[in-house]
Amino acid sequence: MIRYIMKRLFMLIPVIAVVMILSFLITHIMPGDPVRMMMGDFATEKQVSAMKHHLGYDRPFFTQFGEWFSRIIRGDLGESLFLYEKVSTAIFSRLEPTFMLALVGESIGLLIGIPLGVIAAVKHRSWMDQSAIGISLAGVSIPSFWLSIMLIYLFSVRLHWFPVQGYVPIEESGIGVIKYLVLPGLTLGFMQGGIIARMTRSAMLDVLRQDYIRTAMAKGVAEKFVIIRHALKNAMIPVVTVIGFSLAVLLGGTWVIETVFNIPGTGSLAINSIMKRDYPVIQGCMIFIALVYVIINIMVDVSYAFLNPKIKYK
Repeated sequence: MIRYIMKRLFMLIPVIAVVMILSFLITHIMPGDPVRMMMGDFATEKQVSAMKHHLGYDRPFFTQFGEWFSRIIRGDLGESLFLYEKVSTAIFSRLEPTFMLALVGESIGLLIGIPLGVIAAVKHRSWMDQSAIGISLAGVSIPSFWLSIMLIYLFSVRLHWFPVQGYVPIEESGIGVIKYLVLPGLTLGFMQGGIIARMTRSAMLDVLRQDYIRTAMAKGVAEKFVIIRHALKNAMIPVVTVIGFSLAVLLGGTWVIETVFNIPGTGSLAINSIMKRDYPVIQGCMIFIALVYVIINIMVDVSYAFLNPKIKYK
């Protein structure tokens, strides 16, 4: 197992290298001039040219790439053009809101999706199955921004239960941080729960048709025990894959939700950086998101061995 993990970690190097190259290329073919946006409309061409020379943006493309790549492999992501701080500092300072939001959203998604999928599979072709399918389709189909606005209107504007927007760090609010995460967490949880429910239902239906499940039922084993101990555990491999993917999406930054609820996470940082053409921050966010996806993917692959003893890694 350790050998397999080390092998996968070693494979991170070419993946991250490709992401680094693509992030540099994408930012430099984007329309818009970051230096012009940074200095404002009243800056003269001479001032803009001087700033470009200072930042190195007037150098040949491959020269810029070589200097940037050499800094990246030393762990230096550069400095933001607008935030006046290092890119690594800007990203890490916004990890807490994104991590907490991902934790709450994924937890709600699991609480909705797995029970809903199990019930739909066990009560196949019943009204409960149809209801579960309808709820999961709603979770997948409803736009996140619309659901966010509806939740804000109901629970914040009308009932005054939760704040409309914002986020207060844990060190300042303690357990009170939850009230800022309930509505965005519900939005994300409902969306992710729909995806998880559909996969759980599909995987459970395949397992429930297996001979060993019917044999256990015929021998008089309690139905709840068979469903939870045997069927659900053996159906979890595709479900864990979906859970891992959804968690990577949430940890990478939920751009729309963070923008609607004004949460200062990595998603809102990326959106603001794109709007301002802040090249170093955009590149840093892309590398961070790629790392999250790859690491989560490794964790999901490792979890397969715990769910199914037949799977062996060398």
